[in-house]
Amino acid sequence: MQAVILAAGHGTRMEELTHAVPKPMLELNGKPLLEYKFEALPEEISDVILVVGYQGNVIRQHFGGSYDNKKITYVEQDNRRGTADALWRAKDVLQDRFLVMMGDDIYTKEDAQAVIAPGDVWRLLVQEISEMHRAGSIELDAEARIVDIIEGDKNKEKGLASTNMYLLDTRVFSCPLVPKQEGSLEFGLPQTVVTGAKSLGVRLEPVFTDKWIQITSPKDLVYATEMLKKMKQ
Repeated sequence: MQAVILAAGHGTRMEELTHAVPKPMLELNGKPLLEYKFEALPEEISDVILVVGYQGNVIRQHFGGSYDNKKITYVEQDNRRGTADALWRAKDVLQDRFLVMMGDDIYTKEDAQAVIAPGDVWRLLVQEISEMHRAGSIELDAEARIVDIIEGDKNKEKGLASTNMYLLDTRVFSCPLVPKQEGSLEFGLPQTVVTGAKSLGVRLEPVFTDKWIQITSPKDLVYATEMLKKMKQ
């Protein structure tokens, strides 16, 4: 089975920390954020596709062609056109079902294992959080299917957030790319997946967690350090 890690972004909210290195290569407890993604991959994953862009050579030089016996293939996203565009750069090397995760946030192997469980469905790892201003807000229907992901929902103090870890398959590439927001030049993976699942009649179901750590700003690195310590206790 394959996994795609989207690691092409600049990480502008990290300010001067990403002037010389891409956000996925910022260190947390002495190792780059991207390394935590490899450690979270289940044994079923044999091939990893890394989508790189900003300072991609830093990632290539660090990881080379393999990690822990998992083959690494690199593809380039040479302009910032959103997370859906980033995944589409890998479509020619993807087969059947595959896992998708972001190159900066922290996930656990247990959650990744639950997301890739057998079934003719698409899945998205979700987590209840206290403030929705930095995450996509998940809407479920009466049958617990994901029917919408709303980004920029600043009015909600509490809600169900998308972690952007997906189980998808190559059917998604038959779907049109959907802009992140109306008028945006970036194509959003959440919007594209939700729209595609509806048009194809594929069930998009949530997998619930309380162990996702979102990394968007320098203070999140401090928070993540403390959370990882607690998770090991």
